[in-house]
Amino acid sequence: MAEVRKRGRKRRRRGAPLTIERELWAEGLQLVAGVDEAGRGPLAGPVVAAAVIFRPEVRIPGVTDSKQLTPEAREELVVEIRRRALVIGVGAASCREVDRINILRASHLAMKRAIGRLDPLPEHVLVDGLPVPELGAGHTAIVDGDAKSFTIACASIVAKTVRDRIMQRLAPRYPGYGWDTNVGYGTPEHVAALADLGPTPHHRRSFVPVQLSLELPV
Repeated sequence: MAEVRKRGRKRRRRGAPLTIERELWAEGLQLVAGVDEAGRGPLAGPVVAAAVIFRPEVRIPGVTDSKQLTPEAREELVVEIRRRALVIGVGAASCREVDRINILRASHLAMKRAIGRLDPLPEHVLVDGLPVPELGAGHTAIVDGDAKSFTIACASIVAKTVRDRIMQRLAPRYPGYGWDTNVGYGTPEHVAALADLGPTPHHRRSFVPVQLSLELPV
């Protein structure tokens, strides 16, 4: 059964540790994947997940929770992650899927798709947050995992950079919303544009600010 691990130690400044991965490697599980998602909170765009497997004891200095890194640092680290990973899988759930099944289930769907694109498939999965029923028994959920697990932190960086690039590429097609900088999050600029311009096909109509722009009942 999947478990939730809570550890009281603060995140080390030198980066996310390999402690949890080493426990699994010691048990004979060599193909350990870290999984994380990016984009639960934005008003527009997909939710994107990444899954990453490394050979045992691979480390990349500076890897930690993607939210703690500057965009420049993420772009530098993702190059190293892609170069040194054994395999990377990326999956997404569209804004329409978010609206249809809700953001939590869409995040889980994106994670499942990311894992499904790994070859070889993992023997065990480490996932940030709470257990994901769709992943079955072969995973461990770790609260604040992107700060406590190196592989999860790498997945968070990949997911964040992929999603940011998607939104930045969409920005010229939908000017005024500021997606080149806010990447779909509900900044004052973005909310004001929703009021003035209305939603695009990439907006999540199940989210309250978008509903208000359509004058739909909340």
